[in-house]
Amino acid sequence: MSRAAAHVGWTCPARRGGPVRRRHNRAAASVAPGPDDPSLPALDHDARCTMSSSSPYAAGFESLERETDGESLDVEGTIPEWLSGRLLRTGPAKFEVGDDTYNHWFDGLAMLHRFGLRDGDVSYRNRFLRSGAFEDATAEERIVRSEFGTDPCRSIFGRIMSFFSQKPIDNGNVNVAAYGDAYVSMTETPFPIAFDPDTLETLGPVPATENPDADMSTAHPVVDRDAGRAINVTLAFGRTSSYGVVERDFASGDRRLLREIETDAPSYLHSFGVTDEYVVLAGFPLVFDTMALLFRSGTFADALEWKPDLGTRFWAVRRSDGELAGQWRGPARFGFHHVNAFEVDGELQVDVAAYDDATIVDDLYLDRLRSADTTGPPAGHLERFHLPLDGSSVDVSRRSDTRIELPRIDDRRATRDYRYVWGGGQRKPDNFIDQIVRIDIDSGDAETWHQPGCYPGEPVFVERPDAAGEADGVLLTVVLDAERDSSFLAVLDAESLDEVGRARVPHHIPFQFHGNFYPEETS
Repeated sequence: MSRAAAHVGWTCPARRGGPVRRRHNRAAASVAPGPDDPSLPALDHDARCTMSSSSPYAAGFESLERETDGESLDVEGTIPEWLSGRLLRTGPAKFEVGDDTYNHWFDGLAMLHRFGLRDGDVSYRNRFLRSGAFEDATAEERIVRSEFGTDPCRSIFGRIMSFFSQKPIDNGNVNVAAYGDAYVSMTETPFPIAFDPDTLETLGPVPATENPDADMSTAHPVVDRDAGRAINVTLAFGRTSSYGVVERDFASGDRRLLREIETDAPSYLHSFGVTDEYVVLAGFPLVFDTMALLFRSGTFADALEWKPDLGTRFWAVRRSDGELAGQWRGPARFGFHHVNAFEVDGELQVDVAAYDDATIVDDLYLDRLRSADTTGPPAGHLERFHLPLDGSSVDVSRRSDTRIELPRIDDRRATRDYRYVWGGGQRKPDNFIDQIVRIDIDSGDAETWHQPGCYPGEPVFVERPDAAGEADGVLLTVVLDAERDSSFLAVLDAESLDEVGRARVPHHIPFQFHGNFYPEETS
């Protein structure tokens, strides 16, 4: 198969209209000029999607056109003075271009967000990531490049022509990471884009950080800052597809392919697990139809098939020498996010925010998320996969009945046994994420933080200086206040989940996916 199948998106020659969804009841919107880019066309910053029957959290899926330049935020309560650094996040923030609209939450054009914290004060800045996808769309005032659930090509002719104008999928709306001294925003392809962590100015593409021959890579690299290297997993499509376990050294820029694993049923792999000795891949049975990718018979989402008879396939690759240390097949599950992994008494224990099937992928189409007529997408459950290194059968245990998604831990406990995981949760299974949860893995009990009409995002744990225990610190979470049509940064005590303080942003921030806190002394 041509490597163009996935890691480059197909683009379409100039056209009028297309299979992307058409915009309804919304003023035409373009990008507001930022202080660092006055050439961009400006329209009404407050142009917002209006729907007669929308979900209570629909504002989280409405475009934000405004870019701000480090404005100081009003603080309620107290922001700890020791909390000094920057919270960097990315997520989709522009869901319409011209008369076109993106279809899936994963598709929206990326925006970077920076919360600066120092001496109890908080500032906020945001910028669109000037990716190739963004620049093309802005220049042509239409969606040009394909995304996960949006295909800009309306015709067979357009698809054929797009073969000759393949461009990378570089819309880095999933995660941010520090690769040595470089800060990058990334999506699920091996084309991260560097940005300035203070101004959020886009600096440009980073040379392939993983396998340059791959079509996809996860947006959840495991970064070992002390060792100066990162591990990631890639996927290359072909008649026989292959995963690649890749390690990159920051100082030299050298890449080392630890292991290549062939598969005839390539899974959608959003993240992976790492222990002190092993890299663990979980091949959930949501797999790509590689022929559909080759012939571009729809979107990437259209090429995914749920095949529960495959079960969940696991591979463990030894980090020291790349040897395949084990293979297992367990019950069918799906998951976006690994939580942690570690080894105990000859057994790999791999924790995942897991689902019984993959319907969550379809639940995240924007029309469903915005509609008052559909229930919110369910969060997963914290499940532990037990992988015996002697090759015996896989066991699965549910660690708590509390639902969780966008999980985070105290990073000091990564690759080793741990007790607490924080994430977004749901007071009812048919709600959107409307609370922060802290699950005690030993007991299964959970603490929660909830406020009516508020929808929090991923909670990022920050340890207190000289922290004594695993939960000795605070959580940072960006919350949509739907009743006030604005957002705020909440600071919660990580153990009790009591709110310590909040800093209000004077507008809404669309729901983001991931981010990280970088202390001032290491930035």
